[in-house]
This record gives sequence, C-alpha cells and structure tokens, in this order.
Amino acid sequence: MGIISLFFYSLFYLSIFFIIRLLFQSRKFKNLPPGPNSLPIIGDLHHLKRPLHRTFKGLAKKYGNVISLWFGSRLVVVVSSLSEFQQCFTKNDVVLANRPKFLSGKYIFYNYTTLGSTDYGEHWRNLRRITALDVLSNHRINNFAGIRKDETQRLITKLAEDSSTNFAEVELTSRFFDMTFNNIMRMISGKRYYGEDCDMFDLQEASQFRDMVSQLLQLSGANNKTDFMPFLKFLDFENLEKRVKHIGEKCDEFLKGLLDEQRNKKERTNTMIDHLLNMQESQPEYYTDQIIKGLALGMLLAGTDSSAITLEWSMSNILNYPEVLQKVRDELDTHVGQDRLVDESDLPKLTYLKNVINETLRLYTPAPLLLPHSTLDECVIGGYKVPRDTIILINAWAIHRDPETWSEATTFKPERFDKKGESEKLIAFGMGRRACPGEALAMRAISMTLALLVQCFDWKLTGDGKIDMSERDGFTLTKLVPLKAMCKTRPVINKLLKY
Repeated sequence: MGIISLFFYSLFYLSIFFIIRLLFQSRKFKNLPPGPNSLPIIGDLHHLKRPLHRTFKGLAKKYGNVISLWFGSRLVVVVSSLSEFQQCFTKNDVVLANRPKFLSGKYIFYNYTTLGSTDYGEHWRNLRRITALDVLSNHRINNFAGIRKDETQRLITKLAEDSSTNFAEVELTSRFFDMTFNNIMRMISGKRYYGEDCDMFDLQEASQFRDMVSQLLQLSGANNKTDFMPFLKFLDFENLEKRVKHIGEKCDEFLKGLLDEQRNKKERTNTMIDHLLNMQESQPEYYTDQIIKGLALGMLLAGTDSSAITLEWSMSNILNYPEVLQKVRDELDTHVGQDRLVDESDLPKLTYLKNVINETLRLYTPAPLLLPHSTLDECVIGGYKVPRDTIILINAWAIHRDPETWSEATTFKPERFDKKGESEKLIAFGMGRRACPGEALAMRAISMTLALLVQCFDWKLTGDGKIDMSERDGFTLTKLVPLKAMCKTRPVINKLLKY
C-alpha cells in the first residue's frame, strides 16, 4: 500500500505542478495565435485525432491559418497558409532553423547530431556542407545514374516476366519499396538487399532494418505524448523509451556493420561510405564514424519510403485518369519514341510527366506536416507573437489543398503546372535553410521509373471501379490498400530484354 500511495501522491503533486505551470504560461505569453481552450496537464492533446494533418485543417477552419495549441507543457504553432509559410522561411528562416528535442533524436539520431535533428549552428553547417559537396552534389548524383538505371530496369524486367504479352495482375507497392531501398543502399554501400541475386542473410538484415524504420516513422513527428508530458517518462508510459532506445541500438548496429564492411575491403569503390571514409583519412575531425552513420541513416529515411510512396500515389493517379496516362505516353512517343528506352537525359523534355509528379506531391504530400521546426527566439507569425522554443508545424497537406491558393484544389489536374508560378507554390520538400537537400535525386529517380513504366507497358485497372485512394495513418502519407494493376508488355520492352 505504501508504494501505491506514494505513486498517487507523486502523480497528484505533478498534476498540481503542471496545472500551475500551464496557467502561468498562458498568462505570461501575450498575443499568441488563437486556438481551442486547453485542459490542465494534457493541454490540447485531447483534440488531436489522427491523421493529424486532417485534424489541424479542421482546427484552422475554425480558428484561422495560424493557430496555437498546448501539447502538454509544450507550445505548438501550426501554419496552414501558403503566404504565412513563405513569410516564415524568408523573414524568419534563421529563427525557425532549430529542431525540437524529441525522444527519437536522443536515442536514434545520435543525440541530436544528424543533419535532420541537430540545432542550427556550426555542426549543422558542417553537415550541410558535407551533404552538398560529398553526398548530394550534381556530380555525385550523376555518378550514381548507372545504379538508378540498373535498378529501374530490373523492376521493368521482372514486371515483363510476370505479365508477358497478356494482361496480368501485378502488385506494385512492395516492388517500389524494394527498388528504392536497393537504389539508396547501392549508393551508400554498393550492396543490393532485395532480388533473386541477393544473399538471404542480407535480405533478412534489410527486412529487420526496414521494420525498424517503419516503427521509427510511427514514433516520429508530433506523435508521442511522452515528448510533451515529461512526467510520463518517469512512468515509462507505453514502454516508449525502451522501445526507442532498442530501435536506436539496432539501427546503429546495422550502420556500424556497413562501415566496418566497407572499411575492411581491399579496395575502395564509388559508394557514399567509401568516399566519406577516404575523406575521413585526411579530415578525421569532420568525417567521424558517427557523422557518416548519421548521413547514411538520413539517406535511408528520406530516400526510400518517400520515393516509393510518391511512385505509388503517382501510378495510382495515372491509372485512375486514363487521359493523363495517354498524355504521358504521347509525350514519351514524341520525345523518345519506341526505338529505344527512355533515359535520364530525356527527363528535361518530359514536362507533362513532371507535372504529374508535382500534382501527386501536391495532393499526396509524402510528409504531410513536413519536419517540425523550433524557434531560436521570439518572432512574429501572422501578426501573432510566437515565443522562443515553440514547436512550429507546417500543414503542407492543407496548404496544398487550399482553395484560396489552388483552383479546383482537390482535383487531380497536372495541367495546372503549365501556368507560370504554380510550381513555386509546391512545398513538399520544404523551404529555406532546412529544406530537404535530396529533392533533385528524388525527382530524377521517381521520374525515370514512372517514365519507363508508362513506356514499356499497357496498363488497366483490376476491376470496374477506381483505385482506392484511402490513406494510412502515420508520419508519412502511405496508401491504405497496396497498389495492384493489370499490365502487359509493349514492343519497346524488347530493347531491354533483347528477345
């Protein structure tokens, strides 16, 4: 009884403490953005129904495009307006350049030292420089063109074997995820993990890592009550800290294995890790093992799921709109023809294909709330004062569907991007100092795959109705129902298979 009484007394005093703190904070901050009435201890967490981007859109409709919420003891400001977003990352770009300190950053992202998790400052500038020069420069992206071509053509070859000259049902979701994972892993370490020529041990290892990534994405963003109500940490709420720590240890074990394997090879190759290990020999203080592992982890998180998701939504849209599919095909026939396969050098000419991908990114933004920001100092957003250390969430999903910004806002209409200035309103990759540095790589990989899928196959739906476009709840916007379609080969496929 003594232990139970102590527990409840502790919980009671903690509750009193957080009630007083919340009341004090509410009075302390003046001219905050509007928002719903908060409850003691939990603040506005009771308002948060999943998926969050839809909940925030509903709250914005009621309170305005800049709202404030209390996630437990943390103040959160949600921006749902394009003009306010643009002002944030022009006028307030430096002030918003920090990241919030979440539990995942401590245990998975090497104590907030990776490019996506670290605060703005000298360390971040060093990581950004390494990324720009050694990882995602145009020169490095061009060097990996052969990998992207090979992985995409492997996907096309396997689909051709499964469909041949007659229409056959094919499942595309898992194929996209396998291809994008292989693509990034070959860039990082030179290894393929999925496919008939892969080692079973590597396959098992990759599957375990991808499962950890899936768990990590579920625990990312504004999803963990423990990140906002610190007293839950002492109660080990939902066993969260142990779970996050376990994921971090397993991820590090996987990444350490990649480094050790590359370091112990007799000869260095053109992989990202090999290049960074070479740099480590001359500048060990800038290219530490932890930095290299963090960069590899960032590439895997940002370059696999998001690209596969965008491919899946893009293909779903093309199948749901036959006239769009025909326009993409006509453009390919005009600029590439049927005598050869499309190549990356053709992509700048395929403007309608790019429009299709842009429209997909608009309606099905891979990270609907982007990555959260944190204020370095007090600033003004939408005419309201926002205190230091406030979490800033950008509801890109709502901005992309705002009828005041887009005509026929919820309609899939790739032609809209023919109009000058429309692409500048697309914010799927963020904006400012903390924008995603992998945009060029992602667009090349997605464009190349989608172009080959349309050029090499005839497509039709599996049934009479359209493809189900329902979404699964999570940090990333994934389809609820995996994508299946009917396809058969076109004559140009012979150029690849050499029949």
